[in-house]
Amino acid sequence: MPDSMDYFGSENEIFRNKELLQVSHLPDGDRIIGREDELTDLANAIKPATRGNTPNNVLVYGKTGTGKSLCSKFITNQAIERAKGNDISIGVAYVDCLQESTETQAVQSAGHQLNDQAATDISIPHSGLSTSEYYRRLWRIVDSRYDVALIILDEVDKIEDDDILMQLSRAVESGKLTESTIGVIGISNKVRYKDSLDERIKSSLCEREYVFSPYDATQIREILRSRSDAFHEGVLEDGVIPRVAALAAREHGDARKAIDILRFAGEIAEESDHESVTEDCVDHAHEREETSRLAELISKSPSHAKLVLEAMALLTQQKEGDNAPVTTNEAYDLYKRLCERDESDHLKLRRVRDILSELEFLSIIEQERKWAGRGKGNYMENRLIDDPTVIIAACNESE
Repeated sequence: MPDSMDYFGSENEIFRNKELLQVSHLPDGDRIIGREDELTDLANAIKPATRGNTPNNVLVYGKTGTGKSLCSKFITNQAIERAKGNDISIGVAYVDCLQESTETQAVQSAGHQLNDQAATDISIPHSGLSTSEYYRRLWRIVDSRYDVALIILDEVDKIEDDDILMQLSRAVESGKLTESTIGVIGISNKVRYKDSLDERIKSSLCEREYVFSPYDATQIREILRSRSDAFHEGVLEDGVIPRVAALAAREHGDARKAIDILRFAGEIAEESDHESVTEDCVDHAHEREETSRLAELISKSPSHAKLVLEAMALLTQQKEGDNAPVTTNEAYDLYKRLCERDESDHLKLRRVRDILSELEFLSIIEQERKWAGRGKGNYMENRLIDDPTVIIAACNESE
């Protein structure tokens, strides 16, 4: 019988421990670069919990990839260990509000993580209970198992109903918890998120607020070096980490993006049977990361937002240069034709303006208001941040 083809590739090994380059990986404290002040702030806010007292509620703001979730997870884990020395039990639940976007889902997730059914004899089914019953079971679990519960609500602005913030922040005051106490860490990419909250929630929740600024090129370089042992020794060429850091710093200081690019570069070297990771691998990885990131963002966008983006990309391709401006009216006209192509009803111009503003917030486009001249008023210019070809590929990938 003839030998079959080996689909698992060559014996050249690039990675030693690829897990170090996964977004989900929680590094040791000495691998968290450039966030000493932020870690200190968070520690001071929840420090009372380590002595069994009520911690401060916290809202953490900052763009994607600035270490908000990483620092929150790390400092709560450290709080658990410190509290043990004081004979205090702390429970931590991490809720991704992008995935658990309803109040019921978020409460169910927190209860499930904090529960040990063998110890509490309380079940937390994935569905089938009312929201109020999920709350009742959560309070019983916390009261029976912990002195303090810390609940991290990541991307809290994605929660459809803010009532969960009121319920959690006033659980002790309202008598829902009698033996324990609770603290909330809300994480948001929207710096103005607090402005949208009910005044009662603001007064009970927003005890401490911290803003995480983007990383600079030096910090990103140190972050990547701290994870370079993900690769075998001598595999990374000297210019690779500086090149990745420069690309990420130029594009909003996103450490998560930098780590993704470095991982993609290693994968490209592996797929190409290279013995080392080169700067060319980085450039190819950057293109792959752009498409991957955009595909993820666009896949979560409504269908009409995708059509507006496609219109923007097609118009940009028709103009000279990848950074050519597109007016809102130009984008709207082509968007309506794309709706006709897809046999769907188009939205009104005002709603498309809102969509363009949302795309700017997601850092997919940039907007600049222009003056048309005396008696002609103002108009908005929209520019794609990424290559229009990459945008179109991401739109197609997300369908």
